[in-house]
Amino acid sequence: MTTGLLLRAPDLTTLAPVTGRLAATAAEYDRTGAFPADGIRAAHEAGLLTATVGERYGGPGLGVAGTARVLHALGEGDPSVALIAAMSLSIHHRQAVRPHWPEEVYGQVLAEAAGRPVLLNHVRVEPELGSPARGGLPATVARRTATGWSLSGRKRFATGVEGLDWLLVWATTDEPTPRVGTFAVPGTTPGIEITRRWDHLGLRASGSHDIALHEVEIPAGNVVDIAAHGVGAEQDNRAGAALHLPLAALYLGVARAAQRYFHRFAQERVPANLGHPVALTERFRRTAGEIALRLDAAEQLVFGGAERVDAADDTYTPEQALGARLLADRHATEAVGLAVRLLGNPGLSRDNPLERHFRDVQCAPVHAPQEDIALLAIGGRALDEAGRADL
Repeated sequence: MTTGLLLRAPDLTTLAPVTGRLAATAAEYDRTGAFPADGIRAAHEAGLLTATVGERYGGPGLGVAGTARVLHALGEGDPSVALIAAMSLSIHHRQAVRPHWPEEVYGQVLAEAAGRPVLLNHVRVEPELGSPARGGLPATVARRTATGWSLSGRKRFATGVEGLDWLLVWATTDEPTPRVGTFAVPGTTPGIEITRRWDHLGLRASGSHDIALHEVEIPAGNVVDIAAHGVGAEQDNRAGAALHLPLAALYLGVARAAQRYFHRFAQERVPANLGHPVALTERFRRTAGEIALRLDAAEQLVFGGAERVDAADDTYTPEQALGARLLADRHATEAVGLAVRLLGNPGLSRDNPLERHFRDVQCAPVHAPQEDIALLAIGGRALDEAGRADL
């Protein structure tokens, strides 16, 4: 499908001003928990929300490495904005790699996105089911109607839902032999109830509220994918592993923001009994080294892995991508924790940006697949390869 549109290509060498714009409002959005409209607008104006739209559609076709750079910069400014943006970027990337949307519907998405911020997100998690990454059938039901489908059910953690233009709802059909599919629902469709339960430790402005779908009707052509349970529509942790690298980069951006504050504090803090900045003390210099070591190593893993994915390096496995994300998340949380512990009470004060960075980075390991699932995949491959080598 060729749309005739030409979407703005982002300049990855000039992301610092966008980071600055987001950072200027991040604390207030964190305090209020309001939808971060200013930050989303800044990302749109820089061409970042559609950066991964495929070239066949008139988009920049940004790869995994470029996406990681974008989310790193957004995460450093405001990770709530970054996470909301990440959902749209991931969906456009999947469409670029494997077109599966109905052409008319995706064309509508891109036509709107050329002129204003258009946000998309998968809505999959359910109260009873938990994360789809652990298997199971969705309780949300898609019922056939004379003109299309009617969706009813409850979903959790619908990131950015107050600003979503399209919800990709995962549901089970009510057919004699049920199928599982993803249904494209415009955000303004009647019957969508947002239950504002999101009151989280971190990423407070991501607006990851719960929703209820009350007989939400959509046209027959709004089916993004549908298949027998376990075929096609099932979430595949291995196939999507490379897309977790940009998500890891987002939280490394948070850790870099914390590191920057730590450096500034060390340079400006001059205790009366010391007579010079604490940055000159062995204690602060050693901790600064520990923080730099963790973040530099994590970025090498994430960005290096992303470049190998873009280069179609067959030797780079999905398990390596999962491992890179897992280690990056650990390094990011440890690095910020080191800074907080060294500052003591000031680091945990609500008027200190380090306290916010500490809360935000705790969200890194929460995203699916979580550590136990990732380690199971990594360990399974390692043992299988060892078994084959012994034959």
